[in-house]
Amino acid sequence: MDNSNKYDVIVVGAGLAGLSCAYELSEKGKKVLVIEAQSYAGGRTSSFDDNGMQVESGLHRYIGYYSALPRLLKKCGVKIGDIVTWEEKVDILIKNKNKKLVLGLAPLFGPIKTVRGVLGNNDILTIQDKLSLIPFFVSGFSSYIFTDNLDNYTVAEYANLHNVTEKGKRLILEPLSSGIFFMPPENYSAYAFFGLFAPAIGKFYKMRIGAFLGGMTDIMCNPIVDKIRSLGGEFVFGEAVEEVIIENDAVVGVKSKNGNEYFSNQTVIATTLPSAKSILALLKKNINLRKLFELPTMSACTLQLEMTKPALEKDITTFGPGTDMVSFAEQSRTTFRNKNGRLSVILGNAKDYANKDAEEILETVINEMDSLGVHLDKENILNYRKVAEKDEFYSLDKGNQKLRPTQNTGIQGLTLAGDYTLTPSFATMEGAVISGELAAKECLKNSN
Repeated sequence: MDNSNKYDVIVVGAGLAGLSCAYELSEKGKKVLVIEAQSYAGGRTSSFDDNGMQVESGLHRYIGYYSALPRLLKKCGVKIGDIVTWEEKVDILIKNKNKKLVLGLAPLFGPIKTVRGVLGNNDILTIQDKLSLIPFFVSGFSSYIFTDNLDNYTVAEYANLHNVTEKGKRLILEPLSSGIFFMPPENYSAYAFFGLFAPAIGKFYKMRIGAFLGGMTDIMCNPIVDKIRSLGGEFVFGEAVEEVIIENDAVVGVKSKNGNEYFSNQTVIATTLPSAKSILALLKKNINLRKLFELPTMSACTLQLEMTKPALEKDITTFGPGTDMVSFAEQSRTTFRNKNGRLSVILGNAKDYANKDAEEILETVINEMDSLGVHLDKENILNYRKVAEKDEFYSLDKGNQKLRPTQNTGIQGLTLAGDYTLTPSFATMEGAVISGELAAKECLKNSN
């Protein structure tokens, strides 16, 4: 074997988990190779050209209380304030009412909007509706911190247990569940729900939402790639890994679908969950990977449209409870500033939409957006694309948190990374970065 083809660590996947891991290892002087199936970095936080239309892997937002992601970006020379613009509120459109609920989500940076959101909107949410949410949130956060039973409930079940009103469930809890993770509150684990917002308790002053000021590959992921390269790390793009190479019950490298073989002391699988299952198929019967192969998946699907003019007055996160338009945003003034109009819609019932063609989805989007008071004239739509991530997320249904595997597989030479692995976070950019850091620690420990 040619030593030039032997690495300290091979990282499979150049999403945030893989990039985070590769940075930590390269920074410690390890000889690292990152292999990515796509021709670009970013994974589920990427932007790319889809047959002539610039799209992103999905409508993403940066949460102000993230810690691991901004720390990584700072080390790579990226300031968060240079790549996002901050939103201090969100709009919740009321179906067939031509009304909207405005909620302030930046207690420190937008205190007036936050107070107005709580005390106002009384024509839509009554005092009783608001008060019914208090025991739900107080009990939920307490249970998240002090017990481990929240994963036994869905968000809807936990809301019913605490007598949240129907309006409270539909106009507040539904946007905060399906609007963020495209899973309805009837399925979405209460543990994951409260776990997502729990960091805001201690960092409430950092709470706000950031819209990206460009494609995520260009402004967020490529600078990390450049930094890793400057530290001696190597990348191979456009080459999909087919399987791991096993010798004497240890993983010693990977084989690509092109037939190329790469060898290493440590291999980190930092792909999506279904890709990890495929690459590790030779080890499916290994008891150490039982959780990995049992953990179920869920899909995501967005429709992204270019238009002759903006669909919304402002580029802020907007929710459409009661429809499959679970969340959406105008992006012509933020991410796609070279476009006259640019709407991205995250669709509910993603598993169904992932199997439909773009034309059929467009008709649904036009009709349901119309019920929310957003009128999309076909004559103004210049281009559109369906971007589906079929079965690429681990399922946030109740009962699944115990199936998240740790980064340490117990198999010599093999480590896992990805937001599906066990971290204090969930299916987020923050969770992916944390998983990469933990995977790097495992590799360093095993190399000593």
